[in-house]
Amino acid sequence: MTVHFIGAGPGAADLITVRGQETLSSCGVCLYPGSLTPTELLKHCPDDARLIDTADLTLDQILDELVRAHGEGLDVARLCSGDPAVYSAVAEQMRRLDAAGVPYDVTPGVPAFSAAAAVLGRELTVPTVGQSVVLTRAQARSTSMPEGEDLATLGASRTTLVLHLAVNRIEQCVDELLPNYGADCPAAVVAHATQPGEIVLHGTLGDIAGQLRDAGIKKSAVVIVGDVLAAENYPDSFLYSKGRDRTTRP
Repeated sequence: MTVHFIGAGPGAADLITVRGQETLSSCGVCLYPGSLTPTELLKHCPDDARLIDTADLTLDQILDELVRAHGEGLDVARLCSGDPAVYSAVAEQMRRLDAAGVPYDVTPGVPAFSAAAAVLGRELTVPTVGQSVVLTRAQARSTSMPEGEDLATLGASRTTLVLHLAVNRIEQCVDELLPNYGADCPAAVVAHATQPGEIVLHGTLGDIAGQLRDAGIKKSAVVIVGDVLAAENYPDSFLYSKGRDRTTRP
């Protein structure tokens, strides 16, 4: 049997992919992060499925459940908030499943930064303004950041920056980014994107920390910094231009 890592999306139950929903509906066991998974999503599970909230489980306990289900001949849905490719801790679970000889696959989901951009009504790659996006996080009690991935270093290019897990250290993040981006650089915060209670803040790097504190946001938020957030006068992309040679297209 197989463990299916499934991206549950940013919060709204209807933003799970068709493949993710179909896979979820076929699994006899579902492990899900209780504080991040909408209850509507669990309704796709079979009526007799074993539902396990992982919010208070350790890695060892989670793996015990995955291996147990495999031993019982049951497919397992392992729901991950957002997309499994980013900040989902699936790598360490895969490593242990490899050691236990348990097969698995991955179904991608809508990541939080993509949902935030949609809520803001902004493309994060705008011609001549910004063509790169850096996804990173703030470091507090969590695992230390690798050398060279501090905000001062990452911000040297002034590329569009998306910060996860940063709202409780926003002042420190701003201090590290100000020398490269400047206080007037556009910034935004999207909390609980696509969910009830969604909060959107627009501002600059100079005032976004104060706005965030005034709003009382303490979790489940994405911070985006970069000129693309306010870009207006930019050329159309080459993708649909009249000057593009389309004769070689099949």
